Amino acid sequence: MALLVRLLPLALALALGPAATLAGPAKSPYQLVLQHSRLRGRQHGPNVCAVQKLIGTNKKYFTNCKQWYQRKICGKSTVISYECCPGYEKVPGEKGCPAALPLSNLYETLGVVGSTTTQLYTDRTEKLRPEMEGPGSFTIFAPSNEAWASLPAEVLDSLVSNVNIELLNALRYHMVNRRVLTDELKHGMALTSMYQNSDIQIHHYPNGIVTVNCARLLKADHHATNGVVHLIDKVISTVTNNIQQIIEIEDTFETLRAAVAASGLNTLLEGDGQFTLLAPTNEAFEKIPAETLNRILGDPEALRDLLNNHILKSAMCAEAIVAGMSVETLEGTTLEVGCSGDMLTINGKAIISNKDILATNGVIHYIDELLIPDSAKTLFELAAESDVSTAVDLFRQAGLGTHLSGNERVTLLAPLNSVFKDGTPNIDARTKNLLLNHLIKEQLASKYLYHGQTLNTLGGKKLRVFVYRNSLCIENSCIAAHDKRGRYGTLFTMDRMLTPPMGTVMDVLKGDNRFSMLVAAIQSAGLTEMLNREGVYTVFAPTNEAFQAMPPGELNKLLGNAKELANILKYHIGDEILVSGGIGSLVRLKSLQGDKLEVSSKNNVVNVNKEPVAEADIMATNGVVYAISSVLQPPAIRPQERGDELADSALEIFKQASAYSRAARTSVKLAPVYQRLLERMKH
Repeated sequence: MALLVRLLPLALALALGPAATLAGPAKSPYQLVLQHSRLRGRQHGPNVCAVQKLIGTNKKYFTNCKQWYQRKICGKSTVISYECCPGYEKVPGEKGCPAALPLSNLYETLGVVGSTTTQLYTDRTEKLRPEMEGPGSFTIFAPSNEAWASLPAEVLDSLVSNVNIELLNALRYHMVNRRVLTDELKHGMALTSMYQNSDIQIHHYPNGIVTVNCARLLKADHHATNGVVHLIDKVISTVTNNIQQIIEIEDTFETLRAAVAASGLNTLLEGDGQFTLLAPTNEAFEKIPAETLNRILGDPEALRDLLNNHILKSAMCAEAIVAGMSVETLEGTTLEVGCSGDMLTINGKAIISNKDILATNGVIHYIDELLIPDSAKTLFELAAESDVSTAVDLFRQAGLGTHLSGNERVTLLAPLNSVFKDGTPNIDARTKNLLLNHLIKEQLASKYLYHGQTLNTLGGKKLRVFVYRNSLCIENSCIAAHDKRGRYGTLFTMDRMLTPPMGTVMDVLKGDNRFSMLVAAIQSAGLTEMLNREGVYTVFAPTNEAFQAMPPGELNKLLGNAKELANILKYHIGDEILVSGGIGSLVRLKSLQGDKLEVSSKNNVVNVNKEPVAEADIMATNGVVYAISSVLQPPAIRPQERGDELADSALEIFKQASAYSRAARTSVKLAPVYQRLLERMKH
């Protein structure tokens, strides 16, 4: 029986599983940060927490791992101090904070946690102190002394001049008629206050910060005999209007109000949910060129994308931001929200002029600059923010600007500015046609491109897509940056000017005087038809100088042997299309002769079999041509390999001879065969 009693807890633990026995209940982000602060403070004694204090302020934060090592909050330096963790106190003569705070009622606990002003104002009301000292179970979000002191004088005067109505109601709004600890404070929840059952909005962020109507929880979970006290950094007030109603009543949102009405988003902004609206002021709209603004306001889809780019999927109070973080908008874009001291930043810019305007369905921050998403921009506007302005200027000079600013579905292949470091081409008919071949007739996304795909250009050419291990190329030009998808057009940033194919490989070689000897050799070897038909070839084409550099006797011998010439030429032809942008450090390309070519690229110089290429990426409809300055020789069979082949042949002959020697003794007809095998063995 005793053994059964000892084994029963183990059996229960195994039945409940490892989550119950090892992990325990999951800790909230606040509790995890508090736990980290305990770990950092433990060398100073039990129940000591490390706290980061912003230099020059009274702001303190429990520290997480990242902040501990960076020693910064919102980019500002901090100092580490050590103090008793919530719920504990020092004992004279002993290390750390070994003693738990004595439990007392809510009223007395207010003084213990540093909210003596709340205690004082509770005294001034006739009803609240007896309630806080009496039986029951309450939660109070108690403003710190600094929070009361920071209230505007007129607000504080209105409260203290009518203590049994205004002040009492304000204090009751900070209270909940039950005990609520931090592990119950979930992100986006609402608690019912003791003032007219008005909601208090709770947000519990992944970085451990908890806000109450956007006031930050400073010290949490101070237990009392009749409830719990949480210290907060602001005096909170009731919230009655939704986001849409705030937009309706604020004069600074006149343009925003009209835009929301035109887009139909008013239903969303007055409905249930918890959103953050980065609300552009009238001034923000005025900063945009009138032509751009009118275009967006007159385009329902672009307008909706614009506004959705100002709405975050969850409520984000300013106090929750202590370092940079990425947040997603309803448009699907990502904004970088950060802080610099007391200023909030969006994508690195301090454009928030008024923050934490609470609504029943979220929070509003005023911004003084529009956040126009790519999806609402023309190709001209996309290019203005990219490193392709030179190419776009060429389109404008060539009179092709309407393709980049209208409602035509196109994809622009725009070379980087660095491509034109040696100058830009003159604008003539040839250049204009070349630019048209940088415009694809549909709006593409690079993630859907596939190897061998053909794309039709406005210039009438068909361009091929090549997918390599580390690059995605269209003809000789490879994509150098992420797509930018605009309202009608998509911008592909390319690493060079495109050269559309102008004919087959044979057409290319015949049209270039450098390759006249190669053309004659190809014709002699009977390879002309192959290089004229459809296919995928990479041709390393020796120039005339390459042939002339060969010893005359060797050259004549080669040109006089069609079979050997064909073998050598096939070694110069790869069995796939490999443009220079797809080479990487080293590619072993199989030749039509059977051996492999070693193609490498370093510092924009292409080498084949360690020989530099004179010119790369001469595009043909059935391949690509590289001009080279030497005739490549297939690797010779090494002596060891030759010896292995001879040994294998000798072994086979020996086996045959052994078999025939036995048969030759009984057959006169087989004797001559046996003699011939013996002769082969001698050789």
